[in-house]
Amino acid sequence: MLRSALLWLSEQEEVFELVRRNGFSRKFASRFVAGETLDEAIQAARGLNEKGISTSLDLLGESVTDESEAARSRDEVIEILDRIAETGVDANVSVKLTQMGLDLSEETCVANMHKVLARARKHDIFVRIDMEGSLHTERTLKLFSQRLLPEFGDLTGVVIQSYMRRSAADVEALIELQARVRLCKGAYAEPADIAFQERREVSESYAKLMELLVQRGNYTGIATHDEELVKRTIEFVKKEKVSADRFEFQMLYGVRRDLQQKLRNDGYNMRVYIPFGTQWYPYLMRRLAERPANLAFITISVLKEARFWK
Repeated sequence: MLRSALLWLSEQEEVFELVRRNGFSRKFASRFVAGETLDEAIQAARGLNEKGISTSLDLLGESVTDESEAARSRDEVIEILDRIAETGVDANVSVKLTQMGLDLSEETCVANMHKVLARARKHDIFVRIDMEGSLHTERTLKLFSQRLLPEFGDLTGVVIQSYMRRSAADVEALIELQARVRLCKGAYAEPADIAFQERREVSESYAKLMELLVQRGNYTGIATHDEELVKRTIEFVKKEKVSADRFEFQMLYGVRRDLQQKLRNDGYNMRVYIPFGTQWYPYLMRRLAERPANLAFITISVLKEARFWK
């Protein structure tokens, strides 16, 4: 019931406008979303850079409905790349293929991504292709592996979700290609026949994939806020004598800032994903709807941090 209510709220434009005008709501959102403008995202990136933390800028929005909207998203991402180069902030960029028109046609998406990656090549800035729901998993991996990676190589990478039952095979294939992988648990609601449902299963899958990637992969992103998985990663790399420059930890903006800083202070590479844009309200509602337990997680995260920041 809570999930349905949150999804319904995410689609209500009237509610969105009301929330945007509410000071308390905007203040709450600002904890997890850098703001609505690129200037605000750059400022957030600069602040994290000052603490020794790298960033990835993520323009909110997905599932565009026409080619002009996809072109607009493409141009906005190109602008992000130009601003990163201009300002010199330590940041890369994250995009979703449905932003680039994947649901319209593969050719539209590829054409837009080629323009984005051509600009990224000019500035030598990495672009991560985010993973979306299971309806897009196969298409995303196929397009990445066959039409983007061969031309742009280490300039781009992809995301694997450990709760998907197919991910072990996908990781092996990506290791063979020496593709850069970001490993996360996954947040979308998926059926049991294609995704693990129990937290223990998801975590065990994550740990196994982490071990494969940090040993044999190409600069892996270990994206988790789970302290047990962070600890398990550190124990594994120490045991196997894996150099710290072969991977980085990744977390979301505003979540477990205490742990982010601790890992950086301990000498590990840390990158924070910075979402921004006018679609922050639907973004937050959808993230909570995908897993209503995220609401409790955010609350616990804030309480844990209180001890660190006071």
